[in-house]
Amino acid sequence: MAKFLLEIGVEELPAIPLLKILDKIEKNWGKLQSKYKIKASYRFDYTPRRLVIRSSDFPTKQEDEIVELYGPPLQIAYKDGKPTGAALGFAKKCGVNLDELQKVQKGNNEVLYYKKEQKGQAVEAILQDLVHEWLHSMDFGKMMRWGNLSEEFIRPIRWIVAKLDNKVVNLELFGVKANEISSFHRFGKEQSGVVDFDNYEKKLKENSVILDASERKAIILEQITKLEKDYSIEVEKDKALLDEVVAITEYPTALLGSFDEKFLELPQEVIVTSMKEHQRYFPVFKDGKLTNKFVVVSNAITNDFSKIIAGNERVLRPRLEDALFFYRNDLKRGLKTDGLELVQFIDGLGSLKDKIEREKKIVNILYEYYKERLNKEYPNKDVKALLIRAIELAKADLMSEMVYEFTELQGLMGYYYAKALGEDDLVALAIKEQYMPTGDNSPLPSTLFSAIVAMSIKLDTLFGLFSVGKIPTGSKDPFALRRAVNGIIKIILAYDLPFDLNTIFIKLKPIYQEFDTNKLKDFIFDRIYKFSKVNPSVVTAVLASGEMDINQIFKKIEALNEVVQSKEAKDIFATFKRVANISKDLDLNKDLYVDEKLFEKEEEKALFDAFKDVVSKNYKNYLEKLQALFGLKPLLDNYFDNVLVNVEDEKLRMNRQHTIGQIYKAFRDIADIKEVSI
Repeated sequence: MAKFLLEIGVEELPAIPLLKILDKIEKNWGKLQSKYKIKASYRFDYTPRRLVIRSSDFPTKQEDEIVELYGPPLQIAYKDGKPTGAALGFAKKCGVNLDELQKVQKGNNEVLYYKKEQKGQAVEAILQDLVHEWLHSMDFGKMMRWGNLSEEFIRPIRWIVAKLDNKVVNLELFGVKANEISSFHRFGKEQSGVVDFDNYEKKLKENSVILDASERKAIILEQITKLEKDYSIEVEKDKALLDEVVAITEYPTALLGSFDEKFLELPQEVIVTSMKEHQRYFPVFKDGKLTNKFVVVSNAITNDFSKIIAGNERVLRPRLEDALFFYRNDLKRGLKTDGLELVQFIDGLGSLKDKIEREKKIVNILYEYYKERLNKEYPNKDVKALLIRAIELAKADLMSEMVYEFTELQGLMGYYYAKALGEDDLVALAIKEQYMPTGDNSPLPSTLFSAIVAMSIKLDTLFGLFSVGKIPTGSKDPFALRRAVNGIIKIILAYDLPFDLNTIFIKLKPIYQEFDTNKLKDFIFDRIYKFSKVNPSVVTAVLASGEMDINQIFKKIEALNEVVQSKEAKDIFATFKRVANISKDLDLNKDLYVDEKLFEKEEEKALFDAFKDVVSKNYKNYLEKLQALFGLKPLLDNYFDNVLVNVEDEKLRMNRQHTIGQIYKAFRDIADIKEVSI
């Protein structure tokens, strides 16, 4: 065993591409160790200027191994006692003469066989290939070339340290030969120096490079906490921003800067976006309000940070000046959709102006669908007119100067402009929340009004793209249609809204060119399976009931799933699967008449009386009804033990089948129990 140190020295790595594949970089090294038959623990570290692998138990040689090779069956290897091409080819593959091969039993066949010991190579001889493959496994997205090289990497590689114990490994990658000299911090007391495994991390730290990313993060958080205490402020410690700052610093120092208070006229999201997205500054708050201060994390080494603070303040000012200019200009112009007719939405679906017109039709349909609930929720409002107004203005801020500069603020700026221009609060809020929810853990629209607007926008995107054949395939979903369906489902469930697919589809279909709506229904059903996170057979059972209201589908899934998860589930469903089997040939769409006069046994009467009692009652929810129906199990077991259903007498047989069929049919109103697998 040896101590192995590998440091790939680069020009500053871009943080976001690096962070996206950080886990892969580390795991790929482990996979390649396995591929090259090297068993060793290892540690991966990074700074903006280096990717590092260290291992204290790195083998100097691959382990020897026994290789077993199985060849063709004897009946194929030999014909008329003579070796065939298959036998000769196998011997050649093994690198031996035919008479050196053995014969062994494998499964039902006797086959040719060869076993050999393969000596492990010296690890130093294979490190060149291993490290080369590791570097080329890093898919950062955009790559670059430098010098006369044809190979690509995210940034130029400037030095390589590769050592097994105290010996430099003979490596050359990207035109750079490995040695034992590392580069330290650009402003450290030494620019470079000899390193080895034992002194590596210490030597870097002495020269202002903190190798461990978690240590850099802890230092930044500790410094920010001190600033908060010293200045009585609260700093927004955005996790993604913190990770990014950790990735671009080797020796971090958190500093407090400020900007002119006049810029606080801007919506705080504009200021925060300017600071976080463009400058990687942490916003500062006091008593819950944004202040005219920010925290910047410097990578410099100096005894006087005043010039660094001043420089960052100077860089931020013109960005905020531009933002304030855009904001005031936009307010003068007002929220207008002029120009959206020139902005293409999707090929085949026209412009954004066309999309707005379709969305207005949809919101009109949804208003009629939920009219009673909406008018009750907003008694003193012209809800229909306000919904249409919200749709009309939802994308108006796309034509604003602010959104042209800060595209990520689309919708949010529309909210601020709508508020400033005196639009109804419901309209302004709906503009802000039009895309909610945007992901699994993102917030929902905060009002029913906003929810209807968001649903209208998502429904147009779904119907529109399906109508022009832009349907997700496999893992590809470039227009995020799966997310759109998930969003609609979340809104329906959160606001307990009826949403019958047949009714909605009939009303919306005429808005679009002719297409197979069954494909869209199947797409939605597929999302229900993924969204539910229950035994898939539970979803199948509920969908087999023919229920088309998404809200009711999920209520039925929840109820049935509770029964399926109970301890008695297997025993319960064994009985009711028998009910389903007896009913399989009955037409459940017909009236299954039961003549009680034909009952011959007490078990028949007891079961049917109990069933009539169950179906005559009203239940608060599906679970209560299911529990009542499943409560018939003891009577059913007794019935099956004492009553022969398939008797010769046709009248009696039909009567008994109808008795069981009515019970099955009552279940089918909620779920088809035969589809449940436990």
